[in-house]
Amino acid sequence: MGKDSSLFIVHSSWIKAANFILALFLFFGIIGCQKRDIKNIDSKGTNIICFGDSITFGYGVDPDKSYPAVLAGITQWQVINAGVDGDTSTDGLNRINKDVLEKDPLLVVIEFGGNDFLKKIPKTQTAENVNKMIDHIHGRGSMVALLDISTGILLSDYHKLLKDIASERGAIFIPKILTGIITNPSMKSDFLHPNENGYAVIAQRVYRTIIPYLNRNFTLKSIASK
Repeated sequence: MGKDSSLFIVHSSWIKAANFILALFLFFGIIGCQKRDIKNIDSKGTNIICFGDSITFGYGVDPDKSYPAVLAGITQWQVINAGVDGDTSTDGLNRINKDVLEKDPLLVVIEFGGNDFLKKIPKTQTAENVNKMIDHIHGRGSMVALLDISTGILLSDYHKLLKDIASERGAIFIPKILTGIITNPSMKSDFLHPNENGYAVIAQRVYRTIIPYLNRNFTLKSIASK
């Protein structure tokens, strides 16, 4: 066999190896891009409800600069701000009927834990309250997203707590939305709360996580209406 034949064999081997590697990338890429099942993805509701404490309320900025208000502008969906400054998860659970369930929710973005931590409420109680919120919302036929305000070692236990609950309950998990904000004075209105720039970043992070599910919900509704 001549020199040209040897080069052809080597070249063919490289092509086969490259094709194999490409196939692996495509396979694992497809697997990685698949969204896990979310309960009530076919929700019949019409509104996104942002349900939480001061981070949701938009403490430190005008109402139209809160993250729910910015989210409404990005998505063009009806977004209701059901945040109350100072609320614990217990407070939230007590007002869930009036502020969430009666508002025709499509998706409810739950954000609690910061005040539970500050008021030394046991994490077991926070977990119980959040699970009860999810029960109520799922029972209403709506989707749930859990917003995680941990960053670095700050509230790291709550990160794991909410991530595990989301995984177990078929909820969307939106992790570490304060990363890069809580340590950046130009993103904050005080020691703990974002300013309008910080809330805009939060809105974008929420949007990027929930939009695949909103699109899927829209598609399912379109199919059902035909």
